[in-house]
Amino acid sequence: MKFTGLTTAEAEASREKYGMNAIPEPAWTTFGQAFRATFRDPMIRILLVMAALMIAMYFAGHAEIYEPVGTIVTVIIVATVTARTNVASDTEYRALRARSAKDTAKVCRDGGLIVLPVDDIVVGDHVILQGGNKIPADGMLIAGELRVNNTALNGETEECPKAPADSSYAFPEEITGDAFVDDATLFRGAVVFDGEGVMEVRRVGTETMMGRMASEMQAREPDSPLQVKLAKLADQIAAFGYISSVGIISLYMMFFALRAGGLEAYVMLGWSQIFVDLIQAVSLAILIIVCAVPEGLPLMISLVLMQNTSRMLARGVLVRRAVGIETTGSLNILFSDKTGTITGGQLEVVDFFTADGIVLSAEELERHPLLYGKLKTAIGTNCAAMYDETGSVVGGNPTDQAVMRFLGAENYRAMQADENCRAGKRQTFNSTNKFSQAELPARGVVVYKGAPEALLARAKYALRPEGELAAFDADALNEKINAYATRAMRVLAFGYSAQPFQESEINEDVVLIGFAAIRDDVRPEAREAITEVQEAGVQVVMVTGDRRETAVAIAREAGLLRADSDLVLTSSDLAQMNDAEVQRVLPQLRVIARALPTDKSRIVRLSQTMNLVVGMTGDGVNDSPALRRADVGFAMGSGTEAARDAGDIVILDDNFRSIKDAILYGRTIYNNILKFCRFQLVINIAAVVVSAVAPFFGVIEPLRVTHLLFINLVMDSLGAIMLGNEPAHESYMREKPRRRDAGLITPEMSAQIVWMGTWLVILSFVFLTDPCIAAFFEGWAEHGTAYFLFFVLAALMNGFNVRSVGFGIFRGLGQNIGFLKVWAGIVLIMAAIINAAYIPHSVGLWIGGMFSCTPIHAAGWGLVFLLAATMIPVDLLRKALWMGLMRLRA
Repeated sequence: MKFTGLTTAEAEASREKYGMNAIPEPAWTTFGQAFRATFRDPMIRILLVMAALMIAMYFAGHAEIYEPVGTIVTVIIVATVTARTNVASDTEYRALRARSAKDTAKVCRDGGLIVLPVDDIVVGDHVILQGGNKIPADGMLIAGELRVNNTALNGETEECPKAPADSSYAFPEEITGDAFVDDATLFRGAVVFDGEGVMEVRRVGTETMMGRMASEMQAREPDSPLQVKLAKLADQIAAFGYISSVGIISLYMMFFALRAGGLEAYVMLGWSQIFVDLIQAVSLAILIIVCAVPEGLPLMISLVLMQNTSRMLARGVLVRRAVGIETTGSLNILFSDKTGTITGGQLEVVDFFTADGIVLSAEELERHPLLYGKLKTAIGTNCAAMYDETGSVVGGNPTDQAVMRFLGAENYRAMQADENCRAGKRQTFNSTNKFSQAELPARGVVVYKGAPEALLARAKYALRPEGELAAFDADALNEKINAYATRAMRVLAFGYSAQPFQESEINEDVVLIGFAAIRDDVRPEAREAITEVQEAGVQVVMVTGDRRETAVAIAREAGLLRADSDLVLTSSDLAQMNDAEVQRVLPQLRVIARALPTDKSRIVRLSQTMNLVVGMTGDGVNDSPALRRADVGFAMGSGTEAARDAGDIVILDDNFRSIKDAILYGRTIYNNILKFCRFQLVINIAAVVVSAVAPFFGVIEPLRVTHLLFINLVMDSLGAIMLGNEPAHESYMREKPRRRDAGLITPEMSAQIVWMGTWLVILSFVFLTDPCIAAFFEGWAEHGTAYFLFFVLAALMNGFNVRSVGFGIFRGLGQNIGFLKVWAGIVLIMAAIINAAYIPHSVGLWIGGMFSCTPIHAAGWGLVFLLAATMIPVDLLRKALWMGLMRLRA
């Protein structure tokens, strides 16, 4: 039958009516968009509000300009670093897409055959399809026969036979799971195993199933768990600010009244004086509350995400959205596609065994040359697959490709060069005969490959590993074959005959060579990685389009099904359950079989409504909506563009172990953020309390404005660098996952912040008011300078405390040399500020005037270091008490 196809005019009319076959690419993030997006962060907004208040106070003459300028500079740095990180990730991903060749298709147009870009295909086109072609649009087969691989669409590796549509065929308007395996329907993204045919295009572009999935992925992504926690922290800081500001203003007004001799005497001073004092109290309150905001936290998060994005790329993991790394560390549940993720994504020979049930590895086969020689001949001369020049297996169906890979390129090429292996007559496999055969005239034999039942019905003998012929036990052999079937393995038999070749017949003297058990098998590294992820407290659920029996077999070997309570559901099971019922059984769920894309999206959504942090892995178009909806989507690098577009993280090496590494990195980032919060909040709270209460002890401005600015800005930013590079510890993988709505500040953190903040406040007032310490210095100028030094050094000492929740506070320092460099650098900066008088020229006078510092003698430095160092044993005591309390509760 000759197909003339559409004319150019008809194609143009079809394009006008139905549109083009292009599926819109995801919008790339520009630097400007990423920069502006940063200002939606609640912490950034708090900083900007504080900066605006300080600017207003500056123009009113009640504040220094350093604080708002420093805050704005910090915000700009955060926005720039964040934007550069996101744009860099997009740039890497664009390069990955650019390396993928654009698809084309052979189309009948104007009575001839032309090759067109897939995007130019229109409804009504006749497309020529052959083995290896990717189907370019949705349509129906109108001529020829095909066997199609729908793995990219439904996750199933089984081949689907397609025959031309008859007169009763109706192209499906609604897409269901059954449409994949019907007789004539073809979908964009599927691949032709073999055969030839002509497809009539019925849907293009966004109307195809792939296009509809792309449209689903335009939905807004949920906030990441880190964003949720930061928003909660911002609310807590705002509440603390409101309450503290009222308290500080009240305390200062009370102080002014007491200083005037009582409330009545204070009122007698006049309302103008009271108003001036109120303005001063408000100014001090705003300054102190500004210092309470951890300005370095957004910067620290941006720097840490940027650094770890680069590290992950070096390990074969492309992070498209930087926050995805931290989110990975918070996972509660991980839904994983089977094909290409847990399994290798292609059929492989898992076991080879002889008719007497002996399983032989490739190395053991080499020790039995006669048996191995017969097997190589049966595969190499009786298989539609072959090796190309690059060493890749091409042609044939997936089963042929599996046994060809088992044979190996070297053996295949050796047989191609052997005249004795030249095949004469051939008969390819068909579903009626269930076998293929090839004649070898030079050897006088016929070799067979086919279903076990076809060869067993004709076999007389079996070849033993040593090379002699022997009888075989058919019942025992069938029992073994059935055992492999229960493990979702397809068994293929090999044999040979010395009688002449017979068309569509198996000779009656067949000798069984052996049997190959074939399956898309579990990756060895995936099995180990799944165990490690489960031990990290993450529930792993396999989601597959395979039938229930196959899914159960794979899940058992992957280590997903272990307990009797572990639950397996199918798509039809889910369809009969309402949302509440699904949520009730979710903790026991381990496998979802015959899953549709809608099932994946639904189960992700229901998990998120339970405040679980959800991950999804996948490589096919069918995985894309769920990848997009999940808190973090892991797309396989060899998967479809749709899956990679939807994912937050692209696993370039398709290695499930990379997910485990990403979880470790994510937990490391989160723990480093917590370390910084512990470090900074102790400083900030102590600074607020000391500044607010000190006047009642007769100390006005124990920390000057410039001192607070130094502590707030320099310590924040340098502290971010100091703690942001803390190394990963495998112990993080033994921590329990955190719920989406869990606060950033845990009870243990609160205990440390309050304990150490209290100790720092106590030490501060002892340092400021004790006569012996005051006598150690010459006047208030040196005493006040020493207190500024003490406060900074105490914070630095606490930096060691926050490195570990246990007692190993000095562990791994060699892996974070930056910590020691920053620590020493801050001490040197303090030395330069204190000794500014010795700096020549006007620079020294300017620094000395800004910080109002005077040099301290050596003994004073020693005393300050000694008092600051008490931060370490005091926190070790707290840790011992806390651990003892936890043991009592347990």
